[in-house]
Amino acid sequence: MPGHDLDPSALIPKVLSRYSPVVVDHAEGIYVWDIHGERWTDFTSGIAVTNTGHCHPRVVAAIREQAGKIIHAQANILAHEPMMRLAQLITETMPPSLNQVFFSNSGAEAIEGAIKLAKIATRRPAIISFRGAFHGRTHLAMALTSSRAKVRAHYEPLVPSIYRAPYPNPFRNPYNLPPDKAEDAYFADLEALFETEVLPDDVAAIIIEPMLGEGGYVVAPKGFMQRLRRLCDEHGILLIADEIQTGVGRSGTMWAFEQFGIVPDIVTVAKGIASGLPLSAVVASRDLMDRWAPGAHGGTYGGNAVACAAGVATFEVMRDEDLPGNAARIGQFLMSQLREMQSEFPVIGDVRGMGLMIGVEFVKPNGAPNGAAAQEVIRRAQERRTLLISAGTSDQVIRVIPPLVINQQQAEEFLDVFADAVKGVS
Repeated sequence: MPGHDLDPSALIPKVLSRYSPVVVDHAEGIYVWDIHGERWTDFTSGIAVTNTGHCHPRVVAAIREQAGKIIHAQANILAHEPMMRLAQLITETMPPSLNQVFFSNSGAEAIEGAIKLAKIATRRPAIISFRGAFHGRTHLAMALTSSRAKVRAHYEPLVPSIYRAPYPNPFRNPYNLPPDKAEDAYFADLEALFETEVLPDDVAAIIIEPMLGEGGYVVAPKGFMQRLRRLCDEHGILLIADEIQTGVGRSGTMWAFEQFGIVPDIVTVAKGIASGLPLSAVVASRDLMDRWAPGAHGGTYGGNAVACAAGVATFEVMRDEDLPGNAARIGQFLMSQLREMQSEFPVIGDVRGMGLMIGVEFVKPNGAPNGAAAQEVIRRAQERRTLLISAGTSDQVIRVIPPLVINQQQAEEFLDVFADAVKGVS
């Protein structure tokens, strides 16, 4: 059978550390089949990408149709319907002020674009990000990232004028305060940057993930996000919401920022935007976008016709099948069941999340992060042909991120596997 004589360890660079032993043949819905015909349940979604499920028929049909028309329609040369239609569909899901879209290829490119837009629009040099954040691996995105040292290690010097505040983590706060009091302390630390490190009128933007991704699946408190919006307004700072992992229905609404009652100035989108084809976007107001002079930013493949056609089908499926609603319903069920597990197994320290972006944090008896337990649960789940991945600085958090097409029965089957795996490490 083709592919059986290919050795991943010989052909794939070691920098692409692999989370599973699977060499995949094909996939559908929440399942992938390996080259030996074994079916695996995918609770990784390609790291929160295949929100419409693997190979959704409408997405596949759109890709096939567009590939027969034109594949590469460079955006500076040829306008095309898929790109314009996708921009329309994206902005229809957002507040009226977020009404223009610039397309790129990856999440890191969207971050680069958003920061460049903020700097040119404000004519200010500095950016504030949050400790524990992950914004990408290109040089600027890497400088904004602090989820793990290895992402940044040995690449100094990085882009300057980036300042960090502590991300508000209700479960682990350094102040030894209850969550409501800790929120005040976190915000005071953010404001202290203006007194100790950078003046607010030098800050172009504050960038934040509404829920930390690689940093450990931590949900920011709603009050903190609202205060952050007011702080930005007070000082003329642009607020960038990094929705690369939380967006496109993953959080139980189309965009996680909706659940905080705020409107960002700029939103970065990727991962679930085109069900697996390389595509990302920067979304902002036309007023902001007009600050970019022609040629000030661009890219050869941004807004690729086939990727945009997949994006159109993706957004239509999200709408027509109410996948954000399904994420909210199934996510609530999974969260409640996982919290019952937490009460039974002390090795689970916390269960948190939004929609079908759920983090299960494993702890040692003293409450310290327990990466070894999380990795053992992942290994035991793989013995039952269920794929999971971790997050967090110590890999202590297991991400529960199935495709948003998951149904109740599939969720219950997963819980059986997960409970057995946790029982094995308890």
